[in-house]
Amino acid sequence: MNVDVDLVRHANQAFYAAFEARDLEAMSGLWEHSDRVLCTHPGWATLRGWGQVAASFFALFQNDQHLQFILTNERAEVEGESAWVAIDENILSDSQPATTVAALNLFVRTPAGEWRMVAHHASTVTADPDLSDEGDDDQ
Repeated sequence: MNVDVDLVRHANQAFYAAFEARDLEAMSGLWEHSDRVLCTHPGWATLRGWGQVAASFFALFQNDQHLQFILTNERAEVEGESAWVAIDENILSDSQPATTVAALNLFVRTPAGEWRMVAHHASTVTADPDLSDEGDDDQ
């Protein structure tokens, strides 16, 4: 197994562990603190820059809702100094029905060799796409 892929998977798992624990300090340590970071929570507009992203996690962690992430369909890739993880977040909550969110997490390697998140995009999955009907418009 590729060592870089393992390290990116570890950073990705740490992101979800910090989210579940509502640990702002741990979450902060996982992100690059720059204006280029982006975050799109399901149903939210895209947040730009570390200040907005940090504020969103601060707000999310203030509520009493406990979230648990069951992660499936993980695929991690590394290309040079960049990496990404495509993953399904199956989210369990105390107050809402279970939901599935498709997420893409982007990481960059720091000069010290650590992986830092620069983008998180999550979209709620509403239905399984039926790809078998593609191109069948001529029938």
